[in-house]
Amino acid sequence: MRTVLSCTLLVAALAAGATGCGSDGHPLSAKPYDAAGQIAFNGPAGSQKADPDKPLEVTAQGKDGRITDVTATDSLGRYVAGELAADGSRWHSTSPLAAGAAYTVKVSTEDEEGSPGRKVLTFETRDAARKGRLDVEFGPEAGQYGVGMPVTAKLSKPVTDKKARAIVERSLEVRSEPATEGTWHWFEDDKLHYRPKDYWPANAKISVSSHLEGVKIDDKLWGGEGKPLKLTTGSKIEAVVDAGAHYMTVYRNGEEINSVPVTTGKPGWETRNGTKVVLGKEYVVRMTSRAIGAAEFYDKQVYYATRLTDTGEYVHAAPWSAGSHGYANVSHGCVGMSTGNAAWFYGIVQPGDIVRTINSYGEYLPAYGNGLGDWNMEWKDWLKGSVVNAGLREGQTHHDEARLRPSV
Repeated sequence: MRTVLSCTLLVAALAAGATGCGSDGHPLSAKPYDAAGQIAFNGPAGSQKADPDKPLEVTAQGKDGRITDVTATDSLGRYVAGELAADGSRWHSTSPLAAGAAYTVKVSTEDEEGSPGRKVLTFETRDAARKGRLDVEFGPEAGQYGVGMPVTAKLSKPVTDKKARAIVERSLEVRSEPATEGTWHWFEDDKLHYRPKDYWPANAKISVSSHLEGVKIDDKLWGGEGKPLKLTTGSKIEAVVDAGAHYMTVYRNGEEINSVPVTTGKPGWETRNGTKVVLGKEYVVRMTSRAIGAAEFYDKQVYYATRLTDTGEYVHAAPWSAGSHGYANVSHGCVGMSTGNAAWFYGIVQPGDIVRTINSYGEYLPAYGNGLGDWNMEWKDWLKGSVVNAGLREGQTHHDEARLRPSV
């Protein structure tokens, strides 16, 4: 026991720079010497810039020393993976370098007597050609949203190769406080959405960032710019529209706060079932029969309009159908109600809040292509749209079109 304790104290003292437990001449107590003459580096000379496609290599020179450690990082703190030979004769990188990046390589050595050497090397890599850059634009705009708002990523170029998609996906980071399980889903070659398994937590902070800059994606494509994004969520507001009962019930954080009579889509114009994310609010919208191809003519100024789909499904005031509210479905797909109830709903919702329609004879809103129907895809199917997480089971995820046509 004494021997173990004394060794522990010796290591601690040495780590702190003390020499009380050994002689001043102990190799581990010496200041590292300049290892410049002991190693060779294949990096660029002078002001030249390195080819990011070319691996790094550090080799030991002569027979009187060896390499003990190499650490290479860029200015963003990203590490370069590498392998060190067992005899310390050579270290080489095993992951690609970033284009247009500044690197620091710290090399540790020791001589035949065990004395430590040190050399710090710096260099820059060449920029990627602009035509070969993949930029990313995140959405929505920074601000506060409801708990149903997905994060979107629009790429400047299509990415089809599976390995390239994996590089892109791993470089797009979404973090939330509190933390929640979620992943990206590729809807198109240049469009991804990120959503949690369930909704975002209420009053959450969400940060979105790209680590793509300078990263090699394939032989002709390198990561480009991606402006970070910060979002917050408010209370969980969810409206459930029961088309069969002709009522809309609104919940805040799981507690009912109001239930109002409504009318939904009549036969041939049935309101779509499923979960819809509020896209925006318009105090007044002009809605016409011509816009949706309805046979019966109408041309109305509609107030307190909360948009749910790209094709013009709204929750709005419909005083002309007051006699049907709570009794019959007579609209062309929208959820209509009294002006007072529409004004109240308009006042409490924000983009990202949830409106869920049930018991309608309409089809289900698709997960993509007509607003934000992301929540209409089951989680197991959502995972399949991720290259990185497609093979994972629930609970294993890394924490890491239509024309605008208002209807009434």
